Amino acid sequence: MNTPSTPPFGRALCAMVTPFAPTGALDLDGAGRLADHLVTHGCDGLVLSGTTGESPTTTDAEKSALVAAVREAVGSRASIVAGVGTADTLHTAALAREAEKAGADGLLVVAPYYSRPPQDAVEAHFREIADSTGLPLALYDIPARTGTRIEPDTVLRLAEHPRIVAVKDCSYDFLAAQKILARTDLAYYAGCDEHLLALYAVGGSGYISTVANVVPGHLRSVLDAFDAGETTRAAGLQQRATALIEAMMSNGLPGTVTAKALLTTLNLPAGPTRPPLRPAPPETTATLRSLYEELVTA
Repeated sequence: MNTPSTPPFGRALCAMVTPFAPTGALDLDGAGRLADHLVTHGCDGLVLSGTTGESPTTTDAEKSALVAAVREAVGSRASIVAGVGTADTLHTAALAREAEKAGADGLLVVAPYYSRPPQDAVEAHFREIADSTGLPLALYDIPARTGTRIEPDTVLRLAEHPRIVAVKDCSYDFLAAQKILARTDLAYYAGCDEHLLALYAVGGSGYISTVANVVPGHLRSVLDAFDAGETTRAAGLQQRATALIEAMMSNGLPGTVTAKALLTTLNLPAGPTRPPLRPAPPETTATLRSLYEELVTA
C-alpha cells in the first residue's frame, strides 16, 4: 500500500505555471529555470499543463515541448507529471502518448468536461487513457471546473487498474477521500492547498499545489514537520500559510493569475496569462506580495 513515505510521484508537487514571453509565446527557457528553482527549493515533483499551467490555451506541440524542456532542466531530481486531460477521449489518449515520448513520468487526467458523461462513460474514458501508454496515471477530480464528479464508487473500480495509481483531490469531499484511502492503494494528493496537512494526516501522499509556485520550501516544511512527529509545528506552518492561500486561491481570480502576478514580483519566470485570463490588478498584486513577505519573514 502507498504511504506518505512511498508515494508514486513524490510528496511535494507543484502545479507549475507555464511561463510565456511578453509576446505570449511559450517561454521554454523560462520554464526550465522556474522548474529548476522549484526543485532546488523543495519540490520533488512537477505537474505540467494542469489547470494552473493553462492547459486549455496551450497547443499539443507546446505541451510536449514543455515536458521535454523541464525534463532537461531537472533531470532525475524530480518526477514530471503531464496534464493531458481534455473533453475528448481520443485526443487525451494521443496527448498521453506524446507526453510519454517527451519524457513524462506520469499522467494527470481530468474528468472529461462539458459533455457531462455518465459514470460508466467516465470510467471507460479513464480506462482507455490508462491503456494508451505504459505510464502511471493520476485521476484529477475537480467537479467545480469540469461539471462531472468522479464518483467514489467509480474511483474504487478504477483503482483496480494497475496503472491508475493516484488521485488529485479537488472534490472538497473529505469523507469520500478517507473512505477511498481506507479501501484502496491509491495515493491521494491534496489539490486544494488548505487541505494539505489535513489530507496528509489521514494517509494522503502529499500535495499538488498552486501556491507552491511561490513558497515551495514553506509547504514542503509542513510535510517534513509532520513526518518528524512535530505535529503541532506542522499545524502552525499550515496555519501561517492560510492568508496567502486564501488570497491566491479564493479571492475571485484563478490561481494561475495570482501565481503569475506574484512570481513576476519575485523576478521568477511567469510572463502573461493567455486570454481569456487577464492579469491581476496592481492592488491585488501588491496585497499578494505583502502576504508573501509576511509569510517568508515570520
